[in-house]
Amino acid sequence: MIRNVTQNDVPALCEIYNHYVSETVITFEEIPILHEEMSRRVDSVTSRFPWLVFEQQGAVVGFAYAAQWKERSAFRYSVESSVYVSHEAVGQGIGTALYKALISKLHAAEVHSVIGGISLPNPQSVKLHEKLGFEKTGHFHEVGRKFDQWIDVGYWELTF
Repeated sequence: MIRNVTQNDVPALCEIYNHYVSETVITFEEIPILHEEMSRRVDSVTSRFPWLVFEQQGAVVGFAYAAQWKERSAFRYSVESSVYVSHEAVGQGIGTALYKALISKLHAAEVHSVIGGISLPNPQSVKLHEKLGFEKTGHFHEVGRKFDQWIDVGYWELTF
């Protein structure tokens, strides 16, 4: 079941996200997020944009949200999207379902451009974005450093 996030979901969000912080280069954060910070992020995002969770047998196993792309007012119709699925639940279609639901809500909210940033290489995320109609629009070389390695970032965009 896909539903809107609540503050009660914060511990599960942290568990899902912090795996990616500690074990992967999918996010460039290097320190696990505390519940208080995740709670603040949920409040900040949901004051303007959707944040969805995927609940399976009573447990949150994935989430997706969109946040303002840039601070300047002329960017108000553009968002950056994020999708995270519990590492135990990857490959079950949860990310696709969440992303489709998020895109639908963003389209209804008169968002014009959805931007997905992807640490590269990440063929699963590239495949997901392109399956949903995103097109690659940029590639930055060695802009992040995590786990003693340089990481590229690509950007994919979906325009309504």
